[in-house]
Amino acid sequence: MKTRSLLSYILIFFVTLTFAVACNNPATSIKTDTGTDSANSTNAATVRLGFSAWPGWFPWQVAQDEGIFKANNVSVNLQWFDGYLESINALTAEQIDGNSQTLNDTISAVSGGADQVIVLVNDNSTGNDKIIVREGINTIADLKGKKVAAEEGTVDHFLLLLGLKKEGLTQKDIEFVSLETGQAAAAFVAGKVDAVGVFAPFTTQALKRPGSKELFSSKDFPGSISDHLVFTRKFVKANPERVQAMVDSWFATLDHMQENRDKSNDIMAKRAGVTVDEYKEYAEGTKIFTIEENLKAFQPGNDMTSLQFAAQEIGKFLVEVGLAQQQPDTSKIFDDRFVKAYAEKAKQS
Repeated sequence: MKTRSLLSYILIFFVTLTFAVACNNPATSIKTDTGTDSANSTNAATVRLGFSAWPGWFPWQVAQDEGIFKANNVSVNLQWFDGYLESINALTAEQIDGNSQTLNDTISAVSGGADQVIVLVNDNSTGNDKIIVREGINTIADLKGKKVAAEEGTVDHFLLLLGLKKEGLTQKDIEFVSLETGQAAAAFVAGKVDAVGVFAPFTTQALKRPGSKELFSSKDFPGSISDHLVFTRKFVKANPERVQAMVDSWFATLDHMQENRDKSNDIMAKRAGVTVDEYKEYAEGTKIFTIEENLKAFQPGNDMTSLQFAAQEIGKFLVEVGLAQQQPDTSKIFDDRFVKAYAEKAKQS
């Protein structure tokens, strides 16, 4: 699933800017599945959209396979990234126009100097990000002194820190092992670490260790992990009609999935590399947002259901745990005009 990263973004940002042309950027070695839209297209009218393994983003595959982009008059080069961090690097280097990424990562990008805009809420993680532990670990307090693996800077690292903080602990109280998400899951199954922070579908892999169980998940921290369609501000300014077509395509895809559940599940399970039955298990752990929920999320509020509030809280937390130097300015990262425009069109139809 997505290696949803937070940490070392400032470093990544400057390294990417410096070496994007001269060196091998990680994004240049990605594997892509672009279906009928050419992966090599340089057509300025084509939207280059990145996505990676996460249940809330697999609908993009449905949109492509079922011709929904074309039905909304937008040409899309849909690029699959085996590594989520690589997709973030690609967006920073403007090798793609938009990406599927978390609020946390977008804030980290902004704190590192990137100029990015959130135009859509895909979903909230409501259990598909998990801290999974071996037999004998029954409480968060039991993690003290234990080896805990996660990809450093990912939202699952973030989730781990939230859980530790809730019990009055910090990362210093555990032996943190930084591993890429897939490697972290494998290390846990092999018995090399005592606990692991992973997201679906790597949760399925981790839970294959005998006696393992979920200790806590994103369900215990509502609103802490939200997922979005994010573009560079440069692209939004130059191509508002294409951004609108992408937002329209998203909601059209959700409607299509409602009417064609079996085929949609087949497409998404194949993209995830799991069985349809396994994929269905992810449904409760990911809350796909409706247009009404999108409109509400963009409004000011005083809890984590408001993106503006959540962004402030996440920014504070990043500073508190040392993942950001200072509170990032999040006042310009939200642009709800596209979901508003879609809602208005839907009301009239």
